[in-house]
Amino acid sequence: MTHNRKKVIIVEGLTDKLQIQKVLADDDVEIICTHGTLGVEKMDELLDKHDLDNRDVYILVDEDDSGSKIRRQLISECPHARNIHVDNDYREVAATPVQMLAMALAGVEIAVDPTFLA
Repeated sequence: MTHNRKKVIIVEGLTDKLQIQKVLADDDVEIICTHGTLGVEKMDELLDKHDLDNRDVYILVDEDDSGSKIRRQLISECPHARNIHVDNDYREVAATPVQMLAMALAGVEIAVDPTFLA
C-alpha cells in the first residue's frame, strides 16, 4: 500500500483533528482519530491500513488517563512513533491554543503556518 503522505499524527477524536488542521502549513500530514481505546483488532487494522511501520508517526493525545492508555498502546505496537505532548494546563488537544499546538508540531519538524508562531 502506498501513501502520498509521509507523516501521520494519531489523535483521539475529531475535535483534536480539527484543532490541529488549523495550524498545518500543508496537507502532507495525515491525521488519524482513534475514537477511544484500541483493541488488538483495531490496532492491527490501524497498523496495516495506514502502513504505520513504514511512516513517520506522531502521537498527540490528551494528557489524561485515557490519553495515557492510548499512548502506551501505540508506543507498544509502533515503537518508532514520536510523542507530542500538550501543556498540562490545557490537558486536551482540542483545548490547547493553536499557537501552542503550532510550537509543539514545529518542534518535531511538522510544517505549520508561520503566522501561528509569531
